[in-house]
Amino acid sequence: MVGPADAFSTANEVWQALYGGPVPYQLALRGLNGRSFAAESGVRFEAHALLDDAPPLDTFIVPGGRGLREIEANARIVAWLQAHARDCRRIASVCTGIYGLAPSGLLDGRRVTTHWRFARDVAQRFPKLQVDDNALYLRDGPCYTSAGITAGIDLSLALIEEDLGPRVALAVARDLVVYLKRPGGQAQYSEPLRMQVLSSDRFADLAAWMVGHLDHDLSVEALAARANLSPRHFSRRFAAIFGCAPARYVEDLRMSEARRMLSQDGASIQRVAAAVGFASADVFRRAF
Repeated sequence: MVGPADAFSTANEVWQALYGGPVPYQLALRGLNGRSFAAESGVRFEAHALLDDAPPLDTFIVPGGRGLREIEANARIVAWLQAHARDCRRIASVCTGIYGLAPSGLLDGRRVTTHWRFARDVAQRFPKLQVDDNALYLRDGPCYTSAGITAGIDLSLALIEEDLGPRVALAVARDLVVYLKRPGGQAQYSEPLRMQVLSSDRFADLAAWMVGHLDHDLSVEALAARANLSPRHFSRRFAAIFGCAPARYVEDLRMSEARRMLSQDGASIQRVAAAVGFASADVFRRAF
């Protein structure tokens, strides 16, 4: 709930700084009753108004949480959606917020995603949904679904870009200190994160460093020196932990980042090749 709220409120600040005039978003937290409520972390919130009193909404976002899967709360949200969804330009869920959308029938036949840990349960409970357990967020018609907590920020940035353009969305990402503005199709469980999970020693931080330095020398010798190991020992340990040679892993990282960059408007082969560490566009093409 807080991630999207901060993203849209920051968009208001960015918009006023760039263009002045009225802010583009009015944020409202709608509750099922007049009482304050607690998130699973214990943080307490108070709604601005009741859901039943909501005027027509442009964008309706359902955050996840254990309480949403309680029958009473779920039934009331589903009933509201069935009565008012047609008045909203778009409807979205963050993480397990999909449990509030799916019973309404709005997602039937659509491609959706949710947190990878709940994807199988969602698919079993709601067989009419086409569940992708790996995407950060997906759009299918007026419906948007996203994965875990930080993916709610990724989704919000995508919605802001739809409304206000890439300049504002990127300024919001920078203000939120987001590492990068991620496309929706990117995997929830990245290769560098897998590497960090598998390795509890000096290899763990190496993964994050490599992602940020793809245009550097990532030869076995250079990586071994960074890990304070001999090249031979480094290669042996790397292959034992990750099941592939360091060179193969580096190439996979570079190709993954290249695919992301090439999906953006205006990306040239030459610029992408240089950014991910290839000596020339021709070498990059062959590797790709």
